[in-house]
Amino acid sequence: MEQEILKCKDLLLQGKILLYPTDTVWGIGCDATNEEAIKKIYAIKQRQESKSMIILLDTSDRLPLYVAKVPLIAWDLITHTYRPTTYIYPTAQNLPKQLIHPDGTIAIRITTNPFCKKLIKALNCPIVSTSANASGENTPVLFSEITQEIIEQVDYVVPQEYAYSIEYKPSRLVKFIDDYNFTVIRE
Repeated sequence: MEQEILKCKDLLLQGKILLYPTDTVWGIGCDATNEEAIKKIYAIKQRQESKSMIILLDTSDRLPLYVAKVPLIAWDLITHTYRPTTYIYPTAQNLPKQLIHPDGTIAIRITTNPFCKKLIKALNCPIVSTSANASGENTPVLFSEITQEIIEQVDYVVPQEYAYSIEYKPSRLVKFIDDYNFTVIRE
């Protein structure tokens, strides 16, 4: 796995786009700090830039780097959630504007996929994670469901042997309202 991590890290540093396994479904991703790479993903997905994308982190310790004020309840939820959950945090910071929703929020998931965790750690920054489909189409659950058109538009496909999904469906989506309250957007 280490050689694959180094290869993917180098590709991401060059602004390349990966098709890679996550702890949910296969994702299209890039270095989440590279604006040009992010634009490429919007083009591949045929998605409006007004629709933000999520980022993956390897550990919750990195949250304060990208969220100016992490809600107090977030720490409890992250610690006690055992299924893949993406949280929408207020006050995003240190990220390109394309990833930040117009209301200033950012969607972040702490990944449990070993490959993703090691890649993020090696890259030392978050990676974009968006489902491997054109906007408006059904989310492919398995690699075999990803269209050839998507596969041909990415720069590199991570080998399927690194797919260790907990659930083959998009993550739960939870939005923080304030320090103590949240709402579930997608179960």
